[in-house]
Amino acid sequence: MSKFVTLKSEGLQALRTINPALISYNVEMTEVTGGTFWKAYTPEQIAGTEEVPAPDFSKGLGAMHQWYDPIDTTNPRLIKLAKALGPVWVRVSGTWATKTYYDFEDTGVVPEGYQNRLTKQQWINLLGFVKAVGGKLLVSVANCEGLHSASEPWNPSQAEQLFKLSTEHGVPISAVEFTNEPNMMEGTGFPKGYTPADFRRDQDLFHKWVRENYPDIVVVGPSTCDPEAMKDDSIEKSASGGAGIADVLPSCTTGDLLDGCTEKLDVFSYHYYNGVSERMAAMMPAMFTPATEATSEPYLGMAGRCARAFVPYRDKYVPGGEMWVTESGDAGAGGHTWASTYLEVPRELNEFADFSTVTKGVIFHNTLASSDYGYLKHGTFEPRPSYFAALLWNQLMGETVYDCGSVSEGAHVFAHSRKDGKEGYAYLVINNSTTETTTVELPKDAVRYTLDGNGNLRSPILYVNGNPITLGENDEIPTIEGVTQAAGKVELPPYTCTFFVL
Repeated sequence: MSKFVTLKSEGLQALRTINPALISYNVEMTEVTGGTFWKAYTPEQIAGTEEVPAPDFSKGLGAMHQWYDPIDTTNPRLIKLAKALGPVWVRVSGTWATKTYYDFEDTGVVPEGYQNRLTKQQWINLLGFVKAVGGKLLVSVANCEGLHSASEPWNPSQAEQLFKLSTEHGVPISAVEFTNEPNMMEGTGFPKGYTPADFRRDQDLFHKWVRENYPDIVVVGPSTCDPEAMKDDSIEKSASGGAGIADVLPSCTTGDLLDGCTEKLDVFSYHYYNGVSERMAAMMPAMFTPATEATSEPYLGMAGRCARAFVPYRDKYVPGGEMWVTESGDAGAGGHTWASTYLEVPRELNEFADFSTVTKGVIFHNTLASSDYGYLKHGTFEPRPSYFAALLWNQLMGETVYDCGSVSEGAHVFAHSRKDGKEGYAYLVINNSTTETTTVELPKDAVRYTLDGNGNLRSPILYVNGNPITLGENDEIPTIEGVTQAAGKVELPPYTCTFFVL
């Protein structure tokens, strides 16, 4: 049954203000150093006309990876597109960061116990990128067998090089997470035999070292994907059986990592994905959602449910603090086949909006320019529909969040203040029905921006009010224009996202 929604021009109750850097992103350490990352899908797989074969799991995760050269962080297109997203946090982390050796003496050697090598020039280039886009830098540090054994405490011999070089080049590190996804223990690169007790010891050592030497740095953690936080009978599983992050079975819980720590966090962080991509579907079928369910309520609702589930943890460990999603995307293991198409846009916009109704914080999209879930294509930095959707959000949605009530199929309605500072509201209405229109009644004339794939859910191009949104000559970023919508009723087609500014 089609939905009927009435928007208001006044009288909404304010919930909170959001962090102006809500939409931020990861530049994975492997993007900086070069290395293995998730295999790219073929054009046919992206279009949905070719299945993704199950990898040879006897070869481990390597069966799903391929080699990528480092991204060029000095590239003018990359800098221009990243800067257009506005004030951001840039997170350089990931599983690879836990095992990266900082070879600032340019020896060309990767010592035993490490996996990757970061050169001095690579880091200087990354710092230049952060400065050029007006960003702030969040990092995690090495914590692997190359640095110490499980029985030996963490030491700052590597970290102090990274912090010193950053400060010397005028882009000091502004926030830190000790490591990436520590709940996975050895799976994330820790020394053999590492335990939660070892982690608590070492995280305290790291945070104490940071505060003694760099007191202005924001301490963030624990950067986990803990399913214990998601154990809730009210969480609805999809028809395929997946409930996203709740089905992950890590080695330990958030409590294991934080209970008893003496150094307190400034910001609570966690990771959110809607399960796993087609690359790992054969290994973890209960965590995979097929494209036919990408419009479903369980799928779109996962981001908000995740945020609500982690609120008690934030309140326990960082009372009154912000909550950051330091890795976020449609699916772990590099994203779904449709991550680079319009079909990803409703999930992404719904995430921004739903998260903002729950808490103040930052969402780090994974990634900026690597694998299929990247805002930009690796190497060419061609922007994807999700990039332009994020750009439009930042253009229209202000920092004050208002209460619009509950959401339901066909009527995901969210409201913010206007980004231009004028009186009124900026609404986002997502019609996630695949068959029914949604009728919206406007109390006054508005400016409308309707996003779709021009009849193709897997379109590699985003359309706004029927116009394709692409880069112009000399990489000119298009001005996304709205159209005047008269007061009264307007029909929104199935699976469209529409902004109304009134």
